[in-house]
Amino acid sequence: MSDVTRAEIAVVAVADLFRGDGEIVASPMGTVPSLGARLARATFEPDLLLSDGQAYLVDGDGTVEGWQPFRRMLDTIVPHGRRHVVMGANQIDRYGNQNISAIGEHRRPAKQLLGVRGAPGNTVNHRTSYWVPRHGRRVFVESVDVVAGVGYDNAAKAGAAAQRFHDVHRVVTNLGVFDFDGPDHVMRGVSLHPGVSEDEVAEATSFPVDCTGAGTSRAPTGEELHLIRDVLDPEGARDREVPS
Repeated sequence: MSDVTRAEIAVVAVADLFRGDGEIVASPMGTVPSLGARLARATFEPDLLLSDGQAYLVDGDGTVEGWQPFRRMLDTIVPHGRRHVVMGANQIDRYGNQNISAIGEHRRPAKQLLGVRGAPGNTVNHRTSYWVPRHGRRVFVESVDVVAGVGYDNAAKAGAAAQRFHDVHRVVTNLGVFDFDGPDHVMRGVSLHPGVSEDEVAEATSFPVDCTGAGTSRAPTGEELHLIRDVLDPEGARDREVPS
């Protein structure tokens, strides 16, 4: 399968984020996260409850199966660790703090973004992963300008209540897959996508990332490739998000 694209590697890497999750609500945000979650449900995690990231529960082809009012989500799902969100990030630091709020000094930012939205609640109440389609130093920074998603250092400062379900699981980018299992919960490489070197990751990251133990991200199986290309994304939206 030498014609497998970087986008298809990324879709499979996102699908693997949900491996072993079982019957939980999966809330993927973005094209590649949505494809990954749908691929996981269609193959090794059939009990996933897919959401559109907001209020609807959907099946594998995006058809609405039910409605989960956001207040009910907050009352019954979010506080009990029964959700896995894959969010975007404008900035991430070595401890997994995420910023989607503003760039620059908080009182007078150079750029206003979405605001913190649900990021604090997501990161302290259930498993959260991140998807970054363009791995670069403007995203992977020494220190985020605003803490929206809570990283491991700030969760520790907040105490036991903030750590009960805190689980910043993985970051998937166009270069590889990363976790926060390094010393003091710093980011490290889990796998690099085929053709990506450690030097390329170092050049694209503003802080050191240990990739010495990183493997190579797996390619899709024949069945997965058929599902991605012919069933889930026949129009190739994945390649517009992650060009080869």
